[in-house]
Amino acid sequence: MTDRWRLGANLATAANGVLGVGAIAYTLAGNKLWAMLLLVLAIGFDGLDGMLSRRSPRPPAVFGRVADSVSDAVSFGIAPAVLLAVHTSDAAAWAPYALLTTAVAAAYLAAAIARLVYFTARAHALPYFRGVPTPQSTLALVVVLLFHDTPALAGVAPLGVVAGASVLAILMVAPVRYPKVRRGSPMRPVATAAAALAAVSLVPLQFRPAGGSVAADVALLAAWGLLAAVALLYVAGPFTVPRAGAREA
Repeated sequence: MTDRWRLGANLATAANGVLGVGAIAYTLAGNKLWAMLLLVLAIGFDGLDGMLSRRSPRPPAVFGRVADSVSDAVSFGIAPAVLLAVHTSDAAAWAPYALLTTAVAAAYLAAAIARLVYFTARAHALPYFRGVPTPQSTLALVVVLLFHDTPALAGVAPLGVVAGASVLAILMVAPVRYPKVRRGSPMRPVATAAAALAAVSLVPLQFRPAGGSVAADVALLAAWGLLAAVALLYVAGPFTVPRAGAREA
């Protein structure tokens, strides 16, 4: 008998990976805004994958866990690294920092892959994440790029992007506990709000609204809200992880 929950989870995993490939293609084509929007959608499918998998009456399969990590590696490792390394707009501003940004992109990718390998091999059974999960890191990177790269809401600042991406890479492999955002988690409304605010900010920006227009003001307000939500996830998240009886990997 077909397990519809497991099938749905596998389809969500595949959608996550396909969106990551699409984000890479859009970045190379010179449209980082669409790329970032696809990554936000990939984060949603990654969450849907976990939700459907937990509803399945069957125990988690190794194949599903590995496939999920492969999709995550594409969407939350390779795609963000390409976003960091490729600059088809404001090329002159980024040219002096080309080598540095490539190195940081490689470090970000290495941290994401290391974190995913550790999770797949050892930490998947823990009731929390060790290190910032890669989808959350990708969402934070979207914030950094929105303000300092595309569309540079606070001005083009290559060193700001480099510094932000470096911190995010370190936090992915730092031995800090972060909650799994599931039903009942106090961080679930924050994560949901962050994803929604990211979409609200990115969608109108696709059409390059004029400064001072309603669309531009909505996008900017949503971007600041996204920044606040992501900061709350990073700062308050570790304090919501239960300590008693937590098993270490």
